[in-house]
Amino acid sequence: MLPDPIKKFAEEFSKLPSIGPRQATRLAFYISSLGKNKIKEITDVISGLNNLETCPRCFRTHSPSTSSGQAGKAKLCGICSDPTRSKSIIAIVEKETDLMSLEKTKKFNGWYLIIGELHKNGELEPEQKLRLSALKSFIKKELNGHSTSSGQAKADEIILAVNPTIYGDLNASLLKKELAEYAGKITRLGRGIPTGGEIEFADEETLGQAIDKRG
Repeated sequence: MLPDPIKKFAEEFSKLPSIGPRQATRLAFYISSLGKNKIKEITDVISGLNNLETCPRCFRTHSPSTSSGQAGKAKLCGICSDPTRSKSIIAIVEKETDLMSLEKTKKFNGWYLIIGELHKNGELEPEQKLRLSALKSFIKKELNGHSTSSGQAKADEIILAVNPTIYGDLNASLLKKELAEYAGKITRLGRGIPTGGEIEFADEETLGQAIDKRG
């Protein structure tokens, strides 16, 4: 009953977060009503996403034009290639939108690791385990100057910037156990963010206080 282009559009877009089959179908009909010129504009915008890269250090999606351009570092994002930022303080966040929220506070001057959305079962996906392994390797190779008496290289601090929910607490405990040997201290954001809240939607002042009161 539905035209094939509408059906295919709905099938693909219904897989996106917060969009179900009915909403995807409505969206398909709406876009089709905009006319060929506007559809081409939207198509070009979506095609432009192919030009983005993933930072091999923090796994942030970024435009290649924001890279430092230095030899061997062309694929690093603007944050990871910024020499003024402290590489011995690392915040682990779930989503890029969480990173953006923390950056808006201008309270954090370290580096990040985007681990991906954590699940309620307290288990890490294979990709998340690989990202943690990449962080451990980075600490071993790049933070040799922060070695302990045992010779183990450690970050000064790893901040577990995950949502203050029951499941966030569960996953934070898991991450703390995984990274215990790789940081002088492991902290959580202060409870300026209400229990059950989300970092992505916290206002800058509240999130800034949560950074200041971490522990």
